[in-house]
Amino acid sequence: QVQLVESGGGLVQAGGSLRLSCTASGTFFPFDVMGWYRQAPGKQRELVADISQGGTTTYANSVKGRFTISRDNAKKAVYLQMTNLKPEDTAVYYCNVRGRGWGQGTQVTVSP
Repeated sequence: QVQLVESGGGLVQAGGSLRLSCTASGTFFPFDVMGWYRQAPGKQRELVADISQGGTTTYANSVKGRFTISRDNAKKAVYLQMTNLKPEDTAVYYCNVRGRGWGQGTQVTVSP
């Protein structure tokens, strides 16, 4: 079983930046796909970005060019650098290891 702990959320003005971090513990394999999802009030959870062991990335169209996902396999960590944030990015952001676990979530709030 894998445990995931996120950090780095907060309140920021539109146009600002935040960096989310997530560290895994427990049963974790370097080949695990790691990612970030988000869920806004009244909406379904959606994929923001994910990254394979080799660095292949996938992004939601809404964040392309603004968000960057990266990982450090030695630290069992995944990061999400978010720039040019918009109010519509407001959501709870969840770290994920595909098929095996979720973090508790971290709130990101972007004010106009």
